[in-house]
This record gives sequence, structure tokens and C-alpha cells, in this order.
Amino acid sequence: MLQLAIISDVHGNLPALDRVLGDIENRGIQQVFCLGDLVDFAPWPNEVIDRIREKGIPCLLGNHDERIAFDHPVVPLAKHSEEETAARLVAIAHSKTTVTEVNKAFMAQCPFTLQLNYKVGPKHWTIQLVHGSLENNYTYVYEDEEEAVLRDFLERSNADVLLMGHTHLSYLKKVDEKWVINTGSVGRSREENRLASYVILTLSEEAITPEIIQLAYPIEEVALAIEKSGIPAYYATYLRGGN
Repeated sequence: MLQLAIISDVHGNLPALDRVLGDIENRGIQQVFCLGDLVDFAPWPNEVIDRIREKGIPCLLGNHDERIAFDHPVVPLAKHSEEETAARLVAIAHSKTTVTEVNKAFMAQCPFTLQLNYKVGPKHWTIQLVHGSLENNYTYVYEDEEEAVLRDFLERSNADVLLMGHTHLSYLKKVDEKWVINTGSVGRSREENRLASYVILTLSEEAITPEIIQLAYPIEEVALAIEKSGIPAYYATYLRGGN
């Protein structure tokens, strides 16, 4: 038996990341992967990147990481309110001026996707890691996505499991005896409970068994830190369950 932990969407939230990494360590899980989006919306982007680097955690290039690493312009999203659009511009500008050049260079060299193959006894398991989807980091793949689309992702990647983040909404979905999984978000959950979320995969000779783990962390501490930083208070209100 082998266990992996998959995390995603930390978004500068160091207390949430440390809570998750502490739980993973307490469980004795040594293989940890990150699906990207280390930065934006909380005050510790450099500390988050430093922690990922210190722990030697392989990390994908999320859409927020890419924007900061390569100084891409901010494109407004139709789904955002006028208030969130304004806050997003300020928050991303804050990251662009705060994240160090060393950490921008680290994000710039992160892979876009990663495929893993583990051998458990005679069985080989293939695990496909993406941030948003196989093609890009801007597509939102929700739990109610058509099964034909999910089946196509699995077939094209020739994977037993497809793991993604980006939506900040966790789910486990079985498709033809294979799995499509969203880890949810470590640092900026869109779920009602706002808990830090990640996924454990347990691999045996017979099956892959996924589990979503959700953990409480000091949200109020993070919200107060946001309010004292140059990041709009919109994101503090969000963590408290507003917006």
C-alpha cells in the first residue's frame, strides 16, 4: 500500500498551508504534490513558496502563479462582481510587487502538468495532475461536468485518476472505474465551511481509494492579517464566509 497527498490553491495563506502540511506529516505520508496557485489574496506569498521549496514538494504552474511569474496582465472575468473585479486588480498588483524575483523564477519553471506512475505489487497506476484542465488553467471543471468530457480527459491522459484544483470546490467522481477528483483549496475554499481541503490517495494492488480531508485553521487570524496588509478587505470578508 502507498499513500500520496495532493494539495492545491494555497493563495498566500501560510497558516492554512502549515495546518495541512502538519496533518500530512502526522499521518506519515511522505509523497506530497501541489497543483499550483501559491499566490494572491493573502499576505504570505513568499513564505508559502519558501515552504513548498523547503519541503521539496513538486508543484504545477497555476494560473495565478503564471500571471505573477511572467507579469501577465489581469483580464477581468465576467463571473466577478464589480466589487470583486476591483479588489482582484489591487490584490494581484500587490503580489506582483511583493513576490521576490527568486520566487517568481521558481514559479516560472514549474511544469504545466505532471503524470505519475506507481507500481504496487504487479499493478501499475497512472495519475494525471493538472491545475485547471489538460489544455489550460482557466477552464473550470465542476462536479456536474458531463461524463463524456471527463471520460475524454481520462482517455487522452491514459490515466486511472485525474486530479485537479482551480475551482476551490472539492469532489470525488467515479467514471468507468476510474476517478476524477478535485482537491478543493488549501487557502481560499469556496465551500460553505471555508475549511482547508486536500486529498489523500491510497494505492493498493486492487484499487485506488481517494479521501477528501478538510481541516480547520485560524481563519480569523488570516482575515486580520489581510486587513493589515495592502490586500483589499474583500478577501478577509470572503474567508469569514461573506461575499
